[in-house]
Amino acid sequence: MITFRYHLVSLAAVLLALAAGVALGSGLLDDTGSRLSGDGDGPDPALTRFESGYAARTAPALLDGKLARRSVAVLTLPGARSAEATSIVSDLEDAGATVTARGELKAKLLDASERQFAEGVAQESAGDVPGVDDEGGSYARVGAALSRTYLGTAGRAIGDKGTAISAAFDEAGLLSWSKRPTRLADLVVLVAGPGRAEDSGEVLATLATAFDRAGKGVVVAGPARSGEDGGTIAAVRGSSAAGEVSTVDVTDSAAGRVVTALALAKEAGGTSGSWGTARSADGAVPR
Repeated sequence: MITFRYHLVSLAAVLLALAAGVALGSGLLDDTGSRLSGDGDGPDPALTRFESGYAARTAPALLDGKLARRSVAVLTLPGARSAEATSIVSDLEDAGATVTARGELKAKLLDASERQFAEGVAQESAGDVPGVDDEGGSYARVGAALSRTYLGTAGRAIGDKGTAISAAFDEAGLLSWSKRPTRLADLVVLVAGPGRAEDSGEVLATLATAFDRAGKGVVVAGPARSGEDGGTIAAVRGSSAAGEVSTVDVTDSAAGRVVTALALAKEAGGTSGSWGTARSADGAVPR
């Protein structure tokens, strides 16, 4: 039997597709058309309020139980918008997840010219952690060390070792916590801003891959501009991390932040993808 809830969820999926850049009856929008605009100078406030209100009403049905019994750490990148990260946290919690930590990966960590410094901090604080002494690249080792501060068997206490590594990265100016983890998560959301990735794109991709291998899944999410050439999401999609971690490029819409939670649920189930605007390989919304 087709229920009212089925219709509600279907309608919500259509709106999410619209907000992510798909025009009903006319195919994919170009970069200009994908921005909700009135006079060309920016988003139409009335349409933005409608999209936000509709997403708020339909998100609970879409997200219900999708991340039940999952633990998630949310980390922002330099330039990420705090309001978007906070909204993502809310949607993750609506999906049933426990958000164990909120932190920020500092620009110094993502600066390729600081590679030796970051690797030195990793080796000094976490030399006996699996993966830190492997033959992989420097940032793979840094990622393995960082993972020990918040990732692993969900719910398990971080312990003295994880706390010490976290303190070392914090003191080195590579990482900071607004909600310091005390227990491990098994999933990660990395929230990017609209700025250009420059040389940090491959660094981030390597770190995200290390996080993915230490946990159960990673989503790298950012606003629409981050999916354009030179943006952070575009850099991850074109990197060695493609196919291992998921990406979303619509966090500047309320519907897009719901898509981020749905993408993480896919990651938790073992499926990676690229969702969001017309530049996303797997469409607007995870199925």
